[in-house]
Formats: sequence, C-alpha cells, structure tokens
Amino acid sequence: MPIRTRVAGAVAAGLLLSAATPTAFAADTSTSPGDVVTSAPTEFHPLPGQWTNTSAWHITYRSTTAKGGPNVVSGTVIVPNDGRTGPRPLVTYAVGTVGMADSCAPSAGFPYGTTIEATLINQIVQRGWAVAVTDYEGLGTPGDHTYTVGRAEGTAMLDAARAAQRLGIPGVDANSPVGIMGYSQGGQASSWAAELHDSYAPELKVKGTATGGVPADLLKVAHANDGGLGSGLIFMAAAGQNAAFPELNLDAYLNPAGKALVHYFKSNCVAIDSVVGSFKHITDLTVKNPLDQPDWQARLNESRLGTHAPDAPVYLYHGTLDELIPYAVGQGLRSDWCARGANISWHALPLLGHIGGVTVGALPAADWLADQFAGRPSGNNC
Repeated sequence: MPIRTRVAGAVAAGLLLSAATPTAFAADTSTSPGDVVTSAPTEFHPLPGQWTNTSAWHITYRSTTAKGGPNVVSGTVIVPNDGRTGPRPLVTYAVGTVGMADSCAPSAGFPYGTTIEATLINQIVQRGWAVAVTDYEGLGTPGDHTYTVGRAEGTAMLDAARAAQRLGIPGVDANSPVGIMGYSQGGQASSWAAELHDSYAPELKVKGTATGGVPADLLKVAHANDGGLGSGLIFMAAAGQNAAFPELNLDAYLNPAGKALVHYFKSNCVAIDSVVGSFKHITDLTVKNPLDQPDWQARLNESRLGTHAPDAPVYLYHGTLDELIPYAVGQGLRSDWCARGANISWHALPLLGHIGGVTVGALPAADWLADQFAGRPSGNNC
C-alpha cells in the first residue's frame, strides 16, 4: 500500500538521532484503515516539567466504527531518541478511563505531563520501544466518545499501530514486532484488539497482548456498580454506547437529573466525574431502566469478550479485590478464552483493588511483553 504521508527517511533518522523537534507530515488523502491523515510534532512529558529524550507526533488516522464505517481517530506516537535505527518493538497502548471530553484525551495531556498512565507509558518507552497511544473514537476528534464500545476501541488500537508504522520513522515499519497493552477501559480495548487481530489487521506482527482489569461483560459490570462507587461509569458507558448506536435513544430513558449528569460527563474528565457520579442508582436517574431492554442488552453484549480466541499469547491479570470490575468477570474471560484454545498466562493479584492492579501489574506485564519480543515461552497456564 503506498504511503502518502511520511518524512523522508534520512531526515527522520537525523531527527531521531539528534533529538531535534519532529517534523510535521502533510495531510493524507488515502482512505485505508491506519492511513495517517495529519501529523504534527508534540511533546511527551510523563509528569509536569519532566523531560524525556523522545520524539513524539500527534496524529490523526483512519479507522473503523463499531458499525463498520470509516472514521478518523487521534493519538500520539512516541519514540526514544536512543540512536537506534534498526527494527524496534512497537507497543500500541490504550489508557484506562479518562473521561468523555476532548480535553481528557491522552494526546491533550502529554505536552503538559497531565495524562493518566503517562508514567507507565514512559516505563515502556525507556525499554527502547516505540509506543502508539490511541485517544479512542471521539476523544480529540468530532463527535462523542464511544466509551466502552469494544469493537471501536479494538480497531482504534490496531490502526494506531498501522499509523505508527506508516510515519516513516526508522525502525518502526511493517516488520516491527507489535505488542498490545492496556488496563481497565484500556484492558477492554486491548482485549478487543487481540480478538480482532486475525480478521482485521493480520499483517501486524503481534507477538502478544498484556491486558488487565478487563470489563469483559458490561452487563455484569453495570449490575455490580449500580448504586456504588463506580455508578457514574454506568452512565458514561450508556452515553458511549449511545454515541455509537444513536438508535438506542438514551435520552428517552433519562429523567432530568439523568440528562444533566450525562451532559456533565460529556464536558468533564474522570477525576471529577467519579466523584459526581458515585453512589447513584440507575432508578434514581431514569424513567425506565435501559439495561432491561432487548436492544440495549444486544448492543452491550456485542462488546462482550471471550467469544473468539486471540491468535497470539495473552497475559491477563486482575485484582482479587477489584471494586469496579468484579474479579469474577476477569476469571470468566480467562475461562472463555481457554475453552477456545487461546494461549493465556493468567495472573491473579491478591488483595489488590482496581487502582492497585494497574500500578502493581504494569511492570510484570511489560516484562512478559519483553519475553514475547525475545521469543521466550509465554507461560500458558490455562
């Protein structure tokens, strides 16, 4: 496939080797998933003011909606300035829940050091790997964020890897070994990317997927959070599903308080959303529970994981005391994948909740990915 958007190889190599500011790429008029539409230099700071010896590009790229139509998604590609010009691993990374407003997008926070999980992403970059971080559909691009719509998240991740390979960065190309990684919402996205790989992007040389805290069954997760600490996530998820499938007509189910809450979520990020939305019951904010309706149940079940075995090994982990995504949901995903013959390295994280799972689980997950890039055994324990 011709690549219409790239920096000349010699110029890009010089940029990477000298740690100079990345060059912007021209607009792309092609229409294949993964094609770069725009690219411009940006900065990657894990924390405010923290310098990293990296080059980074903010990109928009073509992808696919949950209904199979074309869309454009934004993201960031980060490459260490370590002088390496030969092949290097590429990790496509999806962050956990950040919110629904465009200002919440990972790309929006990277220049300022305010992106959630940026320190974890930096640990990956410091291994010498290139990283592509999707913003997901509707974060940083027109339209509402399709939060928790698994298929749209999975295609956005796979196409972020394709886009990174098409930027013309030395050592990051179609021959790069690819890893998939994410936790929480990012766990849903990375697990969907793993399931979609063989049918949607089989040319990507995926060596493994590290995924944790996965909301593999949205109906079970919603029922577990009704009236609890994570109740706001139910309404964010409903808004995300409605963004992908407007025929669900979410507004018809919400009372005035419910409409006000969803409107608030669309304009704010997770730090405040989680406080404002907590300890609410679905019945408090609706005139009729959408989760009881066949069309809602069908769409939510379309995002259910475990119906198809990933074609590359998977490192799956979950905190045993996860207060947002029940541990049993993670166990169920393991069982479903194992029953379908997948290669699963399962890791329970004793006495850890949801946030503890991402902080404690990230390093072993990255170590496992390094083993896959090196061709070592995956540790299948189905």
